[in-house]
Amino acid sequence: MINEFKEFIAKGNVMDMAVGIIIGAAFTAIVTSLVGDLINPIIALFTGGIDFSGWFYVMGEDTFASIEAATEAGVPVFAIGKFVMAVINFLIVAFVVFLLVKMVNRIKDAATKEEEPAPEEPAGPSELDVLLEIRDALKKSG
Repeated sequence: MINEFKEFIAKGNVMDMAVGIIIGAAFTAIVTSLVGDLINPIIALFTGGIDFSGWFYVMGEDTFASIEAATEAGVPVFAIGKFVMAVINFLIVAFVVFLLVKMVNRIKDAATKEEEPAPEEPAGPSELDVLLEIRDALKKSG
């Protein structure tokens, strides 16, 4: 059973998946910073200083200055801003992954084109040349 486990781990797909998960976890921190530190301030600039992450509705009669205050008080909160930020985060990640896949595919295509040998020209006349000669010969004799 241990040998089977070693074979399973040694397979390329498992190792590729593990590397992908590790890089994905590290990439999450980058995207979180991109959204929180760069995208949100730009959105806030165009929306008059609105920060989506603080957009919430309290499910009750009380009013609170922040989501944290309402949560500490034990009041249910409808945190729509966090959802909006999660959607923005997803769209950014999806777009960046799209760009990465597009770049990798372009590199793969360039590598396969370089590896393919150029088709060699035939040593003798082509089929078209032979047919044209036959046609011309038939015209002369007929």
